[in-house]
Amino acid sequence: MGVPWLVGYLKAVLKVTLETYVTLLLHRPGCTLGYLQKVGEEGNWDWLDADVAKPTSRSSEPQTTRLTQSNMSDLKIKSESAQLSGAKELIEQAQNAKQFSYSPYSKFRVGAAVLTHDGKVFTGCNVENACYPLGICAEGVTISKAVSEGFRDFKAIAIASDMNDQFISPCGGCRQFMREFGANWIVYLSKADGSYMEMKVAELLPVSFGPDDLKEKQIKVLK
Repeated sequence: MGVPWLVGYLKAVLKVTLETYVTLLLHRPGCTLGYLQKVGEEGNWDWLDADVAKPTSRSSEPQTTRLTQSNMSDLKIKSESAQLSGAKELIEQAQNAKQFSYSPYSKFRVGAAVLTHDGKVFTGCNVENACYPLGICAEGVTISKAVSEGFRDFKAIAIASDMNDQFISPCGGCRQFMREFGANWIVYLSKADGSYMEMKVAELLPVSFGPDDLKEKQIKVLK
């Protein structure tokens, strides 16, 4: 008996313990499909062939469903909803930043929130000056904050104001400022009620001039 028997015994105990743990996870109240997928990946489980407990609410009994090709489309819909929620959350942060606007001369408050590809958000507001040309737009303040912290790759920026009748639109200078860090990232132009329209930097500033243009070889002018 000796060692082989002991090894077999330990394997049996480990198997029972693991199965019990997974069963508890599957039937825990409030368990969601996304959470089970994550657990499955870490534990090398194939959830596509496993029954998954999916409770309708915390107070109801778990209901068993099976992941199939037909309901896999639901995951895509939920993912798109999450992206939409992300846009609104970014706009909300821009609206919050607007509250700190220093605009004693124009009384025109603007806030902005920029999202990096690392998932970090920076916010800013417009800052006016008695010497009018020295005023700084919210977009410039926000992007500058991010750059000063070492971030230069941006995914999206949201702009908010107090206007209800139209979407806030960045000035020409801000469009060029955004263009410095890419032409294909997203700009959310919003209204005070949170509604918004989505555009790309390239759409706001077509046929633009950017860093790549300075890398092109200069054309020699024929005398």
